Amino acid sequence: MKNLKKYRLIWLAVCMLPVSAFALTADEIAQKVDDRDDGDNSISTMTMVLIDKFNEQRVRSMKTYSKDKGEDIQSVIFFLEPADVKNTAFLTYDYDNSDKDDDQWLYLPALRKTKRIVSSDKSGSFMGSDFSYADMTKRNVDDYHYKIAKESKVGDVDVWIMESTPKHQKTIDETGYSKSYMFVRKDNFVVTRAIHFLTDGKKKYLDVKKLEKIDNIWVATTIEMKTTKNKQTLHEAILKIESIQFDQKLDDSFFSVRRIEKGL
Repeated sequence: MKNLKKYRLIWLAVCMLPVSAFALTADEIAQKVDDRDDGDNSISTMTMVLIDKFNEQRVRSMKTYSKDKGEDIQSVIFFLEPADVKNTAFLTYDYDNSDKDDDQWLYLPALRKTKRIVSSDKSGSFMGSDFSYADMTKRNVDDYHYKIAKESKVGDVDVWIMESTPKHQKTIDETGYSKSYMFVRKDNFVVTRAIHFLTDGKKKYLDVKKLEKIDNIWVATTIEMKTTKNKQTLHEAILKIESIQFDQKLDDSFFSVRRIEKGL
């Protein structure tokens, strides 16, 4: 009987603990974001709209392919329109191992030349957009320190606002980001908003304008990235996925320098 009373008291004490006592840690949240199912063997068509400070727009259409190789991801983007970027292609090997640098190549048809993107260039603009070459790969979870800055809402959805800071100068040099805040949905661990602090004093604001569930996988089908300085928008890019198909047949040879030079 004494033991029974003891267990009841323990249970009551546990029940009286605040919900935060059972909450996920910042590192656990970051890992769940990384582990979230984002599909495999996918093909999609994409549109990128580039908007300058005078609100003038340039539109580019692309075809994208992505394939998982174990824990790594291989992807290729072929530019279809307009004529000045047609047949440009971008190949990425996104490695899960944080000790291994991601490989990226850009094929420039006007020069008939493939350029390897070295680490020092990865913070640069991807095809004139607000997305950098580093933005075109997944973050390696182990490269950052995380903490929960606060809990909030984006619209009607509860989120954690996660602060992430690079552990090493190498990561800062590659991304151009000294610190980021990521808004992580509590219901599905999708990052729907982010604020990146650049080393040159600028800020970049990422906002998922449209999130859809396709084949039971959450897909950000409209993404906006703005670059600002002193609260003034310098330029922005909007990335739209018009269609995406998963579980497609994609041969390994498709993800090669030879293939991006050959074209679609």
